Amino acid sequence: MRNFDSLSEREVLALAITLEEEHERVYSDYVDGLRKDFPASAAVFQGMQEEESVHRRRLIELYRKKFGEHIPLVRRQDVRGLIHQEPIWLQQPLDLDKIRHASSTAEAEMHRFYLTSAQRSQDASIRQLLNDLAQEEVSHEHRAEDLTAKNLDQSAMQQEAEANRRLFLLQVVQPGLAGLMDGSVSTLAPLFAAAFATHSSWDALAVGLAASLGAGISMGFAEALSDDGALTGRGHPLLRGLVCGIMTTLGGIGHTLPFLIHDFKTAMIVAICVVLVELGVIATIRHKYMGTAPLTATFQVVIGGLLVFATGVLIGSS
Repeated sequence: MRNFDSLSEREVLALAITLEEEHERVYSDYVDGLRKDFPASAAVFQGMQEEESVHRRRLIELYRKKFGEHIPLVRRQDVRGLIHQEPIWLQQPLDLDKIRHASSTAEAEMHRFYLTSAQRSQDASIRQLLNDLAQEEVSHEHRAEDLTAKNLDQSAMQQEAEANRRLFLLQVVQPGLAGLMDGSVSTLAPLFAAAFATHSSWDALAVGLAASLGAGISMGFAEALSDDGALTGRGHPLLRGLVCGIMTTLGGIGHTLPFLIHDFKTAMIVAICVVLVELGVIATIRHKYMGTAPLTATFQVVIGGLLVFATGVLIGSS
């Protein structure tokens, strides 16, 4: 890697052209990724892409006048001091808040880059262009605000907020809720069957931990392998698998940990109370995020949980 101070004016201009082209292409990917769910924000980034294209053309025109037709390849990763960019434009579906933050960071970086480059330049025309671009990078923030005001009216903002909520439900809430329900309910039978069969807190704890961890691994893989998210918009399969697997394990661990209590009767009472709390939490989540009526959500979750609990008790007591 080269130190920035070691770059010639020719190489500084070449690097500026590369960075502007990079930003232009990133904004183009933002536009393409947002167009379906966030059309108003896509229009904002379309305007910013056009601004970067103008900057790139101005830099190329000056480069040709000063140094000719060949532009050497000088990239971000070739120079120390530039920010490493996380390729969030490849993460589908796009996270609107994350790309807004990334674009703001990119504009601030370019402002500093142009100011520093202008201060080093000994050529009047190069210095002037770099200073002009530095000031325009500052105005980009105001330009983005103008574009936002133009394209994001109250109706569009409400639509995008609803789209964002929909994506959150698909990518986080649904796999998390599925895991929590499976972990909380499916582990009841083996845990309480072992507890009533052995009347031993330690045996119940061992069975509960095994059931919780096993269910978490199984559900995590099942969710991750169910689809790649490209057609359903459910997000990256690894993220969904992690969310589902972790919530499944937590759902089972919750009513398993009370069996750390040595006294079996006390452990059993605490475990049953934890189960009731877990079922209440699941019913609340279903009501809040899935739109299920409170009584319906409570009935569905509690009935299912009680049936599984009764199954474990009957098997363990037989």
